[in-house]
Amino acid sequence: MVAGAATAIAGVGAVLALADIGSPLRAPFTLFFLLVAPACAVGAALRGLDPLSRSVVAAGGAVAVDLLVAQTMLALHAWTVRGGVAVIAAVSLLLFLLAHVRRHRGRTAKSRAS
Repeated sequence: MVAGAATAIAGVGAVLALADIGSPLRAPFTLFFLLVAPACAVGAALRGLDPLSRSVVAAGGAVAVDLLVAQTMLALHAWTVRGGVAVIAAVSLLLFLLAHVRRHRGRTAKSRAS
């Protein structure tokens, strides 16, 4: 239930930022999205760690991804809030997909070996 609420809040934050809707909830929900989306993606890739270590590394990874995206966009003179949210969403989705493919590739190799 908590994960569903967090997903809903992050989704609303992304939609509010991408649609450029003026709301008092836009800033905190968008910030929540910018921290949670990459953290969940990094956490999905770190299945071998215990939960506390995975959450600490995922939080640090999320901050690193956000800073790298912001720095790259600023260096290219392409910074916009909407663009930043879109790039973070794309990077997070890419990390999720890579973790998913890696996990399925590992299962396929194990089933072929047996």
